[in-house]
Amino acid sequence: MRFFETLALALLTTGALAAPFRHPHHLLNKRDVSVVTSKVYAYTTVTLEAAASAISTNGAAKEAATAAGDAETTSSVAASVTPAASSSVAASVTPVASSSVAASVTPVSSSAVVDSATSAAASSSVIPTSSSVVASSSEVASSTTSSAAASATSTGSSSGGFQDGVYDCTDFPSDQSGVVALDYLGYGGYSGIQIGDGAGSSCVEGAYCSYACSPGMLKTQWPSTQPSDGETRGGLLCKGGKLYRTNTAYDNLCENGVGTASVQNTLGQGVAICQTDYPGSENMVIPTYVGGGATSPLSVTDNANYFQWEGKGTSAQYYVNKAGYTAEQGCQWGTSSGDYGNWSPLVFGAGMTDGTTWLSISQNPLTSQLANYNVKIVGADGASVSGTCVFENGAFQNGGSGCTVGITSGSGVFVFY
Repeated sequence: MRFFETLALALLTTGALAAPFRHPHHLLNKRDVSVVTSKVYAYTTVTLEAAASAISTNGAAKEAATAAGDAETTSSVAASVTPAASSSVAASVTPVASSSVAASVTPVSSSAVVDSATSAAASSSVIPTSSSVVASSSEVASSTTSSAAASATSTGSSSGGFQDGVYDCTDFPSDQSGVVALDYLGYGGYSGIQIGDGAGSSCVEGAYCSYACSPGMLKTQWPSTQPSDGETRGGLLCKGGKLYRTNTAYDNLCENGVGTASVQNTLGQGVAICQTDYPGSENMVIPTYVGGGATSPLSVTDNANYFQWEGKGTSAQYYVNKAGYTAEQGCQWGTSSGDYGNWSPLVFGAGMTDGTTWLSISQNPLTSQLANYNVKIVGADGASVSGTCVFENGAFQNGGSGCTVGITSGSGVFVFY
């Protein structure tokens, strides 16, 4: 599935520019047979503009024609974007891999890979929901998300940080600060397992065993040397039956994000927001569940200090389900007959570059499903915001398929209403 190639085309033709990043997906089918889907290019909205003065989509037809194919293609997309009056961004970029984007505004590459201007979690078997007050990014508010689930509890704290070679690979380190177990995925609490160039079902010898962090936090573990196959690796390494860090520059497994974004849900139902597990399996399984009337922090990366893909920074990407899904239901790989997971209606992006936080909303072009709510990005009290981004009554206010704002000071809020 070339989901994000389609997203890039949709954004380019409606005035919102996007840039590519490698985003292959691994999944395990119900027969426990490792299945690797085709490598795809993922895209995230990064411009501030509501409209483009001139857009050329040479090669776009080829991208669209191969959107559902397995073979990788090489395409070139050129776009000329005239920034809106509120935009102060002007830059250029050389994107990665086999797609080329040239524009007067800096695009992003990565889950999202960012160039020079761009653009969770459960303990036990339940995803922690946020409280009516924005929670600290190191906390997990407890609540129940379904009648079959037990109440969620925040993970324990370990002031000394993670110790290599102490935990058995089968013992999920849920006592580490910020770490939360996703038991309902069936991986022993882990968010995903990578073995060689395939997916696994348990943390075994030689596997990268990834994990979720609380809303507002980001995982710190990935190997500095990434494979040449284009798929990222991330998480702890199982070696000799014990868990070891893959990035010893960090003592803790989770760190606070930039802290410049949050979610406010004024609806009567909860919304499951699912971050891609990046670097790692890149499946949309890292949950931020925001109950009706509640608020929650949203993780934002600083592309200068977080994971680098081929020398380029990365931002956070989220699939946003329809209201009414629990995190256990919505933050899993879906199918074309459903409307959750990778088939959910909207996609959020969040990343910081040179002090500016880029927040975006876009329609998921993989599906014609529309969100059953309105959502907009606004500035928190005292914030300085460039641009507007509103999805209301099934359409974007700018008439396109996505929009982006820049937060130059303070923080932004995704508001469901």
